[in-house]
Amino acid sequence: MIAIGLFTGRRNKSTEQYFLAGKAFSGWVIGISFIGSIISSVTFLAIPADAFKTAWLRFIPNLAFPVITILAAFIFIPFYRRGTITSAYGYLAARFGSSISYYAAVIFLVSQLSKTSTIAYLLSILLESITGWDFVICLLVVTGVTIIYTVKGGVVAVIWTDVIQTFILLAAAFVCIGYVVHSLPGGFATLVSEASSWHKFAFNYDVQVAADSAAREAIQAGLPADMPAAAVRDAALPLHGRLLAPVPWGFMLGEKTVLMMLLLGFFQFLGVITDQSTVQRWCAAKTAREARRSMFVLGFGCLPVWALFQFLGTSLFVYYIFNADRLACEALLGLRKAEHILPHFITNSLPAGFVGVVIAGALAAAMSTLSASINTSSMVFVDDIYKKFGGRGGGDPFYLRLGRISSFVAALVMIAGALFIRMLDAPTLTDLSQQIAAIIAGGVPGVFLAGMLTRRVNMTGAWAGLLASLLFVLWIKAGDAGWLPDALRVRLLPHYLAIAGNVIAIAIAWPVSMLAPRGARDLANLTLWDQGKSPLQ
Repeated sequence: MIAIGLFTGRRNKSTEQYFLAGKAFSGWVIGISFIGSIISSVTFLAIPADAFKTAWLRFIPNLAFPVITILAAFIFIPFYRRGTITSAYGYLAARFGSSISYYAAVIFLVSQLSKTSTIAYLLSILLESITGWDFVICLLVVTGVTIIYTVKGGVVAVIWTDVIQTFILLAAAFVCIGYVVHSLPGGFATLVSEASSWHKFAFNYDVQVAADSAAREAIQAGLPADMPAAAVRDAALPLHGRLLAPVPWGFMLGEKTVLMMLLLGFFQFLGVITDQSTVQRWCAAKTAREARRSMFVLGFGCLPVWALFQFLGTSLFVYYIFNADRLACEALLGLRKAEHILPHFITNSLPAGFVGVVIAGALAAAMSTLSASINTSSMVFVDDIYKKFGGRGGGDPFYLRLGRISSFVAALVMIAGALFIRMLDAPTLTDLSQQIAAIIAGGVPGVFLAGMLTRRVNMTGAWAGLLASLLFVLWIKAGDAGWLPDALRVRLLPHYLAIAGNVIAIAIAWPVSMLAPRGARDLANLTLWDQGKSPLQ
């Protein structure tokens, strides 16, 4: 990875090369690199953990991704392949003015640094548990290599290392699944039959807290410390089977349903497609046609990758049916976090050599996301904040140096954030940061959609939509925290906040824009209805 960064960094003589790779990449390369950057260490640990403990319900949101990428290919990409717009926030500035652009850019930077700190922390914990090294050493291993090749090589190094890392993390998943299949009596057939008998492949099953009060009481009572592992397994499996129950298929505000999960995926991935890390790669493609191809590779390539990691979690469930293990049973019943299951399997079941491949895969999963976030954050700071706020330098060489410096600073903030999470209660802080991001960033994808799909929505309406979305989320959160009287509380699952926030942003932006003064504004290439005045590049 370092060699790639040093080699590609020799060509970085301008900011266009450093941030956009001279617009020279093919769609296949960008699409594969997209996959690598989306599969983070959170995915590497969380997807198998969820499939191990529950079923395939949380795979449902991923089914919306191909639809989103097709929309992106034919609706969003043309906005960035015509004219000179090279960032998501450059589009917002052109469409609504600088204030909306600044807000979205700052929120993006905060969310990216929070995300990268969490990813670096999680992977460092994984390495610490596997290798026995000190946490700080693990953190420096994870981040140090990434900093070197990202700061030196720019987006070219980010994309090529992402491509390589994608195949490494896939190899890690195949190694784990292959070992499980090899160890089971009857191999793959046993895996499928056992998992099916426990509804582990079902798309409409989930662990229900109140599904069986007797089972819940038995779980809360715990498992005696002196109980043999086989007895623990024999007690845990029936309890797990009673808690794993069907969820409804239709639409219900107060309950998790299959349809709700599909809608959640649509709005969740809408945010992914409209953020700068995606737009940057569209602009790094040779042509608009190659940018579209990258979306097809991403949309239809990510599904089997996510399915592979889901299947890994299901495989681990069957593995521990035949290999009694106390920690696995505790994770299955919620007595221990399910995210411990894959590190536990790696350290206690895989033979030496295979462990190295999986560690490399975990590193690849983290580095691909960290490098993309560092480079993209640097580009947003230079192009959408420093330049727009009137920063002046000595021309493009100055901005190239500023890009490298800001990449390095972003990486240092990431390291500091990971150490801060380590110092405090990590799960609480991670959950809090995610909730804060949901509160502040809510409605931004909706404003993107309103700008692209309508001529009417203006800056006043966009701000009204953002503020309405923010106030709605704060109202729901205040009710959940018990700060409001019962008469004012609305019970809404957290999964619905992303959907409701964006719908409210659009619903408010439109009528407010109808009432607000509408100044003359050139919308050429800024809405779906005003394109075609300049060729796709």
